[in-house]
Amino acid sequence: MRKVFLLTIGMFALGFDAYVIAGLLPNIEVTFKISASQTGQAVSVFTLFYALAAPIFATLLAGKPMRRILVVALAVFSLGNGASALASSFSMLLMARAIAGIGAGLYSPLAATAAASLVSEQKRGRALGITLGGMSTGTVVGVPLGLIIAEHLNWHATLWFITALGLIAMIGIVIWFPNFPASAPPSLRQRVAMMTNGRVAAIVGITFMTSIASLGLYTYIATILDNLADIPMITPYLWAWGIGGVVGSFSIGTLIDRASRPGLLMSGILVIMALAMFSLPFVLQFPILSFLPFILWGAMGWASQAPQQHELLCLQPNHGAAVVALNSSANYLGSAIGSALGGGVMLAGLAPSQLPFAAGCLVLVTLLGQWGIVSSKRKHGRVRENIENQMQ
Repeated sequence: MRKVFLLTIGMFALGFDAYVIAGLLPNIEVTFKISASQTGQAVSVFTLFYALAAPIFATLLAGKPMRRILVVALAVFSLGNGASALASSFSMLLMARAIAGIGAGLYSPLAATAAASLVSEQKRGRALGITLGGMSTGTVVGVPLGLIIAEHLNWHATLWFITALGLIAMIGIVIWFPNFPASAPPSLRQRVAMMTNGRVAAIVGITFMTSIASLGLYTYIATILDNLADIPMITPYLWAWGIGGVVGSFSIGTLIDRASRPGLLMSGILVIMALAMFSLPFVLQFPILSFLPFILWGAMGWASQAPQQHELLCLQPNHGAAVVALNSSANYLGSAIGSALGGGVMLAGLAPSQLPFAAGCLVLVTLLGQWGIVSSKRKHGRVRENIENQMQ
């Protein structure tokens, strides 16, 4: 498990980078003199290129030494963040965020696959939870720290700090991480079969929809708080969201290993997430309760990835890197689309205060799809059991 913890250092840097930008949007907006909906595209570009990079590089680099790929990924990630800090125009910032997204898209799914490969099957859920926990810890610790740095210096300094973290993670992997090959890439026929497999497509689709709602909403958290309750200081709410994320990501792995029912766990996650989003506009009026929806939303958002990855690794055990990359791609593609949609509907006239309701409704639609997957799996299990009984 110690080598799994080593992977979390890089995931910490990724989580820090992916989620601090949402808190820096007001500062970026002032620097480049653009609107909130335009600055939100800095999140969209990062997540879009993350989504595109994950499946492409998982195929191109499969079979290569795992340590070398992880080092290259962190080098590209650090380069992108350094370029973001140096950006003199919003267009240059978007290009730099794209480079950082490519590095993150290469690192994240391979880190999850490596974590699962380093432990026994009985501990796979825990390993995935710890790895994802690195990202959530980057959110709960890194995001507020990044906002403090931006407040006392500027948002460029925050991105330089993330660049340094990426380089530190890269050096750690060079020195201490074992060098073993990634799994062999699936053939074109196997890849097409994997993507057209009904159960794989359904699971990835749930990840995609969940991300549109959760990460898309997170992009505009500063705007929502200002519109709903005239709250300019968003750091405590980002802390609450991040703390929930740490609890959710580190605990979900143990629940998966003990319950062995990741599909049902995912259903429960979606129920709680929807309730948190629907309640958010109301509880902000009560200081004692105002942080609770953010804690629950963060916990469920971060917990949602491990059950999905676990199900996919069980369905495609011989092509773990490819299928995890596909799911990771869907997660960040959903984030990119969610960010773009949020900006689009606000430009069209939707008030920021209405975004939590829209996101909650989308989660309920996703829940219906998840129930369909669970029901189908149960039916398949009963049919298989009947066939085995008849053969006996």
